[in-house]
Amino acid sequence: MTGLFGKKPSEKEFSVRNQMKELRKLVKDKQYDKAIKIGDEILRKTPHNHDVHFIVGGIYYMRGKLKTALVHFDEALKIGEYDPDVLLLKANAHFKLGQIKDSIASCEKLKEIDPKNKSLKELESKIQQRNKN
Repeated sequence: MTGLFGKKPSEKEFSVRNQMKELRKLVKDKQYDKAIKIGDEILRKTPHNHDVHFIVGGIYYMRGKLKTALVHFDEALKIGEYDPDVLLLKANAHFKLGQIKDSIASCEKLKEIDPKNKSLKELESKIQQRNKN
């Protein structure tokens, strides 16, 4: 039974839902290599999955693979362009790569949607410090 207004999920949808659960569990358990593999599998089935791009991008960010992280953040922002978490990570990745103009651009967009973001203010302070030196 699928409920009064629901429909039975397709095989693909069911598979992706299960993989999403597994992905989140792997991240929670800090099994990042396996999480990336599952994330890649999900993205092959559903390439426009905002959450998976954010999660996989975040793993690459934590591992210092910033250019790869940026690819995933850009994809996530194509789907949900006003995601403050993705914008902040993208701004930080650009900053760490020395891409200050790109970092500032991400900060400006984030400022439009979340002007009181504490982490944004901290990053802007770092950018100002770098520009002074």
